[in-house]
Amino acid sequence: MILIADSGSTKTDWTLINCPHPHQCDVIATFHTQGITPIHQQPDVIRQIIGQELMMQISTFPRASLIKSGVLEGSLLTNIQVFFYGSGCTPAHVPMMKRMLGEVFSSQNIEVHSDLTAAARALCQHEPGIACILGTGANSCLYDGKEIVQNTPALGYILGDEGSGSVLGRLFMNAIFKNPDFSSIRDQYLAQTKLTQADIINKVYREPMGNRFLATTSLYIMEHLDNPLLCDLVIQNFRQFFRFNIKPYNRPDLPVHFVGSMAHHYEQQLHEAAQDEGFHVGLIMQSPMEGLLTYHAQ
Repeated sequence: MILIADSGSTKTDWTLINCPHPHQCDVIATFHTQGITPIHQQPDVIRQIIGQELMMQISTFPRASLIKSGVLEGSLLTNIQVFFYGSGCTPAHVPMMKRMLGEVFSSQNIEVHSDLTAAARALCQHEPGIACILGTGANSCLYDGKEIVQNTPALGYILGDEGSGSVLGRLFMNAIFKNPDFSSIRDQYLAQTKLTQADIINKVYREPMGNRFLATTSLYIMEHLDNPLLCDLVIQNFRQFFRFNIKPYNRPDLPVHFVGSMAHHYEQQLHEAAQDEGFHVGLIMQSPMEGLLTYHAQ
């Protein structure tokens, strides 16, 4: 039995699979909890999510069948190999995550990895490639088929994160308030969202999670992609991603794979930006879970 977790800041998707033979796995159940990000959350919060939210859902399975299969001994789940992939799972935070998971699962069967490792394994499997995350934030790595061998630092939405939803929002806000060509877009956006310039400044600089607010502008942009100005804004955001994050790997021969909502929803613009910068787009997945199931079934 293998339990795979794909965790972001908002939610965690858990998938329990049974793999009786190599390349033969069946999905037994899926669970959903709050997001787990050890870089931002205290141990008590993580303990509550795992020990209560997750276990409450697992407990809906017949206890007798869990005992019979050897998965449950007393209050501890055993014979389940856990692979936890999450944002904020830096090397410094891996021991804490393993401790928290070990309170429910047998500790010798737990591995904790970053969301970037999840992307690399899901997208590249056991082949070399460049794996990227394009969502609210952005990240990338050079993967040799076994390990991440190089990573251009993402630096967050203020210093980096080119290609992300938050940086697209930053470019959008700058354009609507400073570029006269965007004046009609500004008026329509403000009318539709019922926001003022002061509201936007407050949300970005004074309220928590300004990056998430900026990323919400992607919803408006998607609805108006027929406007050449907005379409070009998306392409320029992606071109900056290739230029500053992918070119340093110096591997134009490798396909560039993507996971995340930005890559999924703006696929056409992503292909155009890649071509402009001399790269080839490989796989695009909205979520890494499907690819992780394939990876762990081997």
